[in-house]
Amino acid sequence: MAMKMIGVIGAGSCDNEIYEVARKVGVGIAKTGATLVCGGLGGVMEGACRGAHEAGGQTVGILPGHDRADANPYVSIPIVTDLGHARNILVVRTSDLLIAISGGYGTLSEISIALKLRRSVIGLGTWPNMEGVQYVTTPEEALNAVLASG
Repeated sequence: MAMKMIGVIGAGSCDNEIYEVARKVGVGIAKTGATLVCGGLGGVMEGACRGAHEAGGQTVGILPGHDRADANPYVSIPIVTDLGHARNILVVRTSDLLIAISGGYGTLSEISIALKLRRSVIGLGTWPNMEGVQYVTTPEEALNAVLASG
């Protein structure tokens, strides 16, 4: 069976508390042996990639622009798309399931695409009251939900 690809979606800028939540999620993803997929930029994406990188995991950054140098320093495999926000579809399609951490409208679009495509979405401090999202309150609960999903 192919390696599980877990998407982490969230804002490109965030405070230190959310960054640390994302980092803990990234560590946990790496410890499951899964590959972390994200949009490859800063904020939540960087925090998650940093955690996965520190735990020896692999990270894929699906970038909105045309330059690999735009990727955060913890992206193992940068994929340039030059698609802008349309790259959100590729993040979702590449992921077996997604963890949404906080986030703005870009995150909302990814959650919506994921739900439309019947991908599991685990919500951690993100857009509330969305039918189909499994809400959790800690990084540990998010990772338990990932493990429970098979």
